[in-house]
Amino acid sequence: MEEIVIRPYSESDRQAVRQIAYDTAFFGDSASVFFDDREILQDYLTAYFIDYEPQSCFVAEADSGIVGYLMGAKDSRARRRGLASRLLFKAIRHNIILRKKSAVFIFSCLKSFFKGEFRAPDFSCRYPATLHINIKPGFRNQGIGSRLIAAYLDYLKREEITGLHFATLSEQAARLYERLGFSLLYKSCRSYFRPILQRDIFCYVYGKKL
Repeated sequence: MEEIVIRPYSESDRQAVRQIAYDTAFFGDSASVFFDDREILQDYLTAYFIDYEPQSCFVAEADSGIVGYLMGAKDSRARRRGLASRLLFKAIRHNIILRKKSAVFIFSCLKSFFKGEFRAPDFSCRYPATLHINIKPGFRNQGIGSRLIAAYLDYLKREEITGLHFATLSEQAARLYERLGFSLLYKSCRSYFRPILQRDIFCYVYGKKL
């Protein structure tokens, strides 16, 4: 087993982090199953964190390179504001609607939106920070995720942040967060992966006061 070091993110990690983000975006597997445009999805998952708040990000590094990351933001509302216009204009330039898989997924998300599936309480006042975390296949179930989260929580406490919340679609990840002391704040049904999975899934929102 390779020795794993948890350390702050640096700009030289950018390509590796974006690669892992795309390769693990579909329940730990590649996003190529549902999305054709690698750059757009990588931007959605990582761009705000590493462009505007790299000091809140951490990576797990083995001898073979970066094997996992935790992207953090001290103000989840700022992340939401920073993403919208940037991604919209890039998606238009990339003609994303003409890419079959991406178009089907976007249409499914729109259907979910109009069905009210994206409506959720705003937890950002009591739990202002957020995170996004992923580990490469072959390095999971080794405690790397727990160590990344511990490093991030220590950082948030030093920054005097009072709490954090985040969402996950993974039942396995949900069980990990509960073991780490996070509380389930909200749970809702999502149907946008139904064309692929032939079933609905659940979105779990977890939070923790610091």
